[in-house]
Amino acid sequence: MLRIHFTGVDLARVRMAGRPDALWETILSFHRLRDRRDARLFGEWRTETRSRLNGETRLLGALIPSRGYFPDFLTPVEGKYGWDVGLDALRAIHPERMRRELVLLGQGAGAGSGMAAAFGMPVAPGTGTGTDGMVPRRLRDFMEGDTTHLPRLLSELRGYHRAAVEPYWTHIQAQIEAERAARGRALLDGGADELLASLPPMLRWRAPVLECDYPVDRDVRLRGRGLLLQPSFFCRRTAVTLHDPELPPVLVYPAAAELSSAQAGCEATRPAEEQRQYRQRTLGKLVGHTRSVVLQAIGDGATTSELARRAGVSLASASQHAGVMREAGLVTTLRRGNAVLHTVTPLGAALLKGGAIAS
Repeated sequence: MLRIHFTGVDLARVRMAGRPDALWETILSFHRLRDRRDARLFGEWRTETRSRLNGETRLLGALIPSRGYFPDFLTPVEGKYGWDVGLDALRAIHPERMRRELVLLGQGAGAGSGMAAAFGMPVAPGTGTGTDGMVPRRLRDFMEGDTTHLPRLLSELRGYHRAAVEPYWTHIQAQIEAERAARGRALLDGGADELLASLPPMLRWRAPVLECDYPVDRDVRLRGRGLLLQPSFFCRRTAVTLHDPELPPVLVYPAAAELSSAQAGCEATRPAEEQRQYRQRTLGKLVGHTRSVVLQAIGDGATTSELARRAGVSLASASQHAGVMREAGLVTTLRRGNAVLHTVTPLGAALLKGGAIAS
């Protein structure tokens, strides 16, 4: 279990990330690619991603084990400002920090054999751990402070991101926006205490400690630095945090947004061009004044009851209109028990602002 200890100052400094973090999504998606679970949500995505992966990913495979520790430098804090900014920060990583974190990776259980296998190297008996011996030469170079192979790492990251994350970015953004809307409501209703209590079930707020399902037993003390909550589409089951306690505290957790149906799940993991064609077919259902009013009434988020009241329609009509707009990719619906919160997706926002859509 992970226990995050708050002070009064930390509660005042809790904040939600403003957007999905492209580097966190990329690294965590690499875990999902090798995981056979959640086939309904990720099965089609895995198939399509593997078909597009033409480049080398063995270095990524060595740096990102299937489970356990991966280096903090792969997800710099600057990544919250965008993909390019995050890569620039990774490119500028200090050699000593890189060496230190790769030594930790090499000391992980089974890390030596895992890295050797990733590079197609033979593994000698009894050399499953350690930072020398069977550790691949490329990673030993990194450990010794040699950044010669950093361009290769950046190249693999770019190639993998283009294949696995970039085609689905619009959907990822919509899911994170829905999550932000739900947490924002909790914050407005009851402050930081209510925000922390509203997080998904694997996170439990027992003031002044946030308990998180976690593969190891660990305590993190914020010491007045606050906490950045980073919802993630590709994070599943357990939250993730940085290993180094001196880095700015961040908690990456599974976004609670759900796919509303099998059809929506299929559409959600299609590449951008296929999503566009799908939406062109369903947007034809949106002709009419009432649905335009309903879309505008959603605003920064609305429950079905609020939507009905704002738009001046019945509860059943509001639910039906929201369902049609969800199929068209204009609305995302977040479900928590019996509660439902509708939010406008980037496509819906573009439509409200007068963006061109297919007739």
